[in-house]
Amino acid sequence: MSDARETFAELKERTGTISDAELDEFWATLQPATIDFMIGEWKGGEFHTGHKANGFMGRLNWFGKTFHSATDAKPLVCLDADGNKFSNTEAMKGEASLWMEEFRGEVTASMVYDGAPVHDHFKVVDENAVVGIMNGKGALDTSSGTPRHLYFYLERV
Repeated sequence: MSDARETFAELKERTGTISDAELDEFWATLQPATIDFMIGEWKGGEFHTGHKANGFMGRLNWFGKTFHSATDAKPLVCLDADGNKFSNTEAMKGEASLWMEEFRGEVTASMVYDGAPVHDHFKVVDENAVVGIMNGKGALDTSSGTPRHLYFYLERV
């Protein structure tokens, strides 16, 4: 098992709050994702950092994200009461597309929401997992006075 996979597994299973600094340190060790790498179906989860949006995805019954192509991204694949997947276009006012964008000095695959000022940046843990950082005016938690990102992960289905 790679060091990145071991660290990812430990962070994913942690029950307490994880600091932004610890996630930023892990993020810095990972390679940027490409659009081609992101194509497919992904099951998602979030890292609990105390961000104002922690728990929002759970309330939506979020399953994950599906990328059919660079121009056809389903950012909020949720489960209905019967367990069926659907693209929730209400919560973030539409769907999304994938772009290569610069974030923190690196160009990486990023999902841009159609209807909200939010960009999700991705870096590769291994062939089956990525870490994401939600960025943009609609995603930053400024309640502490210092803007904070939401950290999440996706695992390939």
